[in-house]
Amino acid sequence: QIRALSVRTLAVSMDAASYEETVRIADPEPLIVPSFGIHPWEAPRFGADLDALAAALDDAPAIGEIGLDHHFVEDEGQYGTQRAVFEFFLDAAEGSGRLVNLHTTGAEVDVLECLRGRALPAVIVHWYSGPLELVDEFLELGAYFTVGVAVLRSKRIRRLAAALPSDRLLTETDNPGGWKWMTGEVGFPELLERVEDALAEIRGVERPALAEQVGANFLRVTGAGGIAVPPP
Repeated sequence: QIRALSVRTLAVSMDAASYEETVRIADPEPLIVPSFGIHPWEAPRFGADLDALAAALDDAPAIGEIGLDHHFVEDEGQYGTQRAVFEFFLDAAEGSGRLVNLHTTGAEVDVLECLRGRALPAVIVHWYSGPLELVDEFLELGAYFTVGVAVLRSKRIRRLAAALPSDRLLTETDNPGGWKWMTGEVGFPELLERVEDALAEIRGVERPALAEQVGANFLRVTGAGGIAVPPP
């Protein structure tokens, strides 16, 4: 579907193994940009030997999914390791000028604290579900926000979708897992059409205009991170 629908895709990873699989899938498909990161849920598995991640990190065109999670991860004993892993990847991104894709759930203030003072060229906040009053602080740091399938179900996400500046808006599916988590069904790229329909309605614009804006935003943020994505 990525090829058939010409969906330019930033494909993030949960860990080293999932990054290897993403690279395998992306190798013959120029529309897919593989991104390497250690998701905060997986941080305890890797925190003791971050140097072992160097080869994959050096190879990756983008960095993510990285960040902090103090909502789904209730064990506060993991938070220090989460932060150490997050800072490790932020250091790498800052040093190499690469894009980062962020997980912030329940730890938005802490994520902002980690970002401030850094020279990060391209920041994407994925599936933001935190306080709307913090959105401007992320925007001031140059962040873009994804809106995905949750906009079809969540009033909170619909409020976010209405509030974001048009030049910082991106779309996503978070599939194959995102839609399955919400509905029990495996999600596919075609769900972006429903996301775009919902966004166009919420923002009071025509869908073609919205899709054009999102496409321009994607090219801008990936370009800032040194990624050359081909036209669809």
